[in-house]
Amino acid sequence: MMQKPKITVIGSSNTDLVAKAPKLPAPGETVLASEFIIAAGGKGANQAVAIARLGGDVTLVAKLGMDDFGDQSLENFKRDGIRTDFVFRDAESPSGVALIFVDDSGENMIVAAQGANARLSAADIDEARSAIEEADMVVLQLETTMEAVERAVAIAAEKGVPVILDPAPGRKLEASLIEKIHCLKPNETEAEILTGVKVIDDATARKAGEKLLRLGAGSVVVTLGKRGAMLTTAEESCLIPTFPGDAVDATAAGDAFTGGLAYTLAGGSNLKDAVKFANAVATLAVAKMGAQPSMPTRDELEKFLAVN
Repeated sequence: MMQKPKITVIGSSNTDLVAKAPKLPAPGETVLASEFIIAAGGKGANQAVAIARLGGDVTLVAKLGMDDFGDQSLENFKRDGIRTDFVFRDAESPSGVALIFVDDSGENMIVAAQGANARLSAADIDEARSAIEEADMVVLQLETTMEAVERAVAIAAEKGVPVILDPAPGRKLEASLIEKIHCLKPNETEAEILTGVKVIDDATARKAGEKLLRLGAGSVVVTLGKRGAMLTTAEESCLIPTFPGDAVDATAAGDAFTGGLAYTLAGGSNLKDAVKFANAVATLAVAKMGAQPSMPTRDELEKFLAVN
């Protein structure tokens, strides 16, 4: 029986305003939506919810505004059993919002207004130090401030707590940060930004992964959408294919994957098994609309894995 892993997620929390339309608009074009939903989102919050629904013991470190969206987000976290001691509120900035367009094939376009996410500070991270030091694993993305990310990684490294970094949105990172990361999880675009290698197939995904290992990452998982993920470690590099499934909305597929990866690694699984499990979580997530509403429960996942 897998122990209940203790995972601290540090990152963004947004409210997603999602419009589904037959196609994505070109610049200057108006497209009529067939469906509109308001859903909880933000990469950090999505990953926290994914892990909590799988059965993890999750603490979220984030910053919300003093508004209705912030109140609703906090309520949602508590409903999913997420510890919110270090979800800070900011009176001077609104909660983050993302405007998301999804077409009939599940492809999306996203514009995020960071709001309070951009005010998560190193001082906030220091306040949450105990949640980092006592965790089995720390999970981070790049939708907050780099000062918060760097401070959190430094605290985790001091205590030997493994870190998964989802480097999204993509940006260049210092080798001094990369070398403290236990598992770096870029998609194709982010891998290219980090390494200069254009990821178009298995060979280039492997090359990008190997370059990131040379920069100091402990292991690298380059996600490749419908094809699965390329796992690269010091010992090997291999493609772990994903599961067949219908894509309704790709929003937060990467967050579902990161949540599944963190949950299984923190619970003691090896990397190959963890990536396979993460692929299954992402496959279930893209079959539903919305970010956090699409995150599967442990029961849903076990039923899926029993027949796949």
